[in-house]
Amino acid sequence: MKNLLEFIAEETSGKSYRTSKIELQADDSSGIEYDLPTEIVLKKNGETRPAKNAISLESQMKNFSASGMQILSYFLDGTRRAYKIDEIAYPTGARKLIYPIVAAQVVTGCCRRVEKKLHTEKLSDEIILVLPDIANYGGHEGFFPALAAKINSRFKLKVSKILPYSTNHNPAEKFEDRAAAKIMTHMHDAEINLVAELVRRGKLDQKNFLVKDGSLEYKVLSGRKFNAKNYSFVIGVSKKFNPARIKDSSDKLNPGLVADLPTFCRTPVTICERGDFHGGQKIAVWYLRLRDKKFSDSPFDGVVKVEKILVTDAEISSGKIDSDEVNLLSAYLLNERNPVCYGADDRWANHIYPIFLTESFIKSRFISAEAFLHLF
Repeated sequence: MKNLLEFIAEETSGKSYRTSKIELQADDSSGIEYDLPTEIVLKKNGETRPAKNAISLESQMKNFSASGMQILSYFLDGTRRAYKIDEIAYPTGARKLIYPIVAAQVVTGCCRRVEKKLHTEKLSDEIILVLPDIANYGGHEGFFPALAAKINSRFKLKVSKILPYSTNHNPAEKFEDRAAAKIMTHMHDAEINLVAELVRRGKLDQKNFLVKDGSLEYKVLSGRKFNAKNYSFVIGVSKKFNPARIKDSSDKLNPGLVADLPTFCRTPVTICERGDFHGGQKIAVWYLRLRDKKFSDSPFDGVVKVEKILVTDAEISSGKIDSDEVNLLSAYLLNERNPVCYGADDRWANHIYPIFLTESFIKSRFISAEAFLHLF
């Protein structure tokens, strides 16, 4: 009986080389991205009460803590592990070109806090295969879903989807990177769909916000459905951010604004606009220091980037977010910093605890690399 990779080669008229299986990407535990950003527009005075200096939230944070109040109820995270499992050849004229086959485990989940305990609200655990688009040489509609169904039937394997990556020649792009980008896009789509489902079920409101681990900058792609209204009660919190994007009120680069941010303070809000992200919506961005920098290795440790999409008519027309709402959400976030998970990973100073628990739960769903690769 043919193994899975030989079966794929036969069904796609290719040749399997049975090369060594390697991991393509691992979670990056560093807290900062120093690469230059793609084109981005930052605008000053992004809130209803503009401020030039840092805003302290210590008093509001302590009041909320004493009252036991909380409006951050849902916590969303997605993660993936990808491996090159084979190389496959397809003839192109007189030549025979070789392309990677990539397999990934993609896990997306949301936890809900009820009486100080986290419970699973929704969990998606998928196996994704990524093949070169030339595998469907005839360009037949429905070819890859049909191939996934055959694999699942013959090998008793649950492949959720087979995604094709482009084989157009571009020396600046590796095929492995194109495959990894396809997996990332699929994970983001799963996150978008999960938020949409919570909204349909009436789970999100002013007393029940959702905190997404990471940025809300979802790239606009053909076929992707993104409804900004679904994000009325959603904030993105990034442990990892790019200091090169930080500008001051004069619209000049000034990473020192965040590096010197006092503990329990936030920066003024700026508005980010990117036509190729989140449907072209404006997004409010600010930075919040959870911990004193004297306890960490970098001046950016202990700082998170917070994002909220502008969705109301008033927000969109004015290009500003309500300062009271920013302060409210920031104060609640500050109360999530304890107990710390010191030493658990290099990002300990940037963790908020329920996201750390959600992230840990999501990652616990991964099977080991050895067991996963044994499937192929």
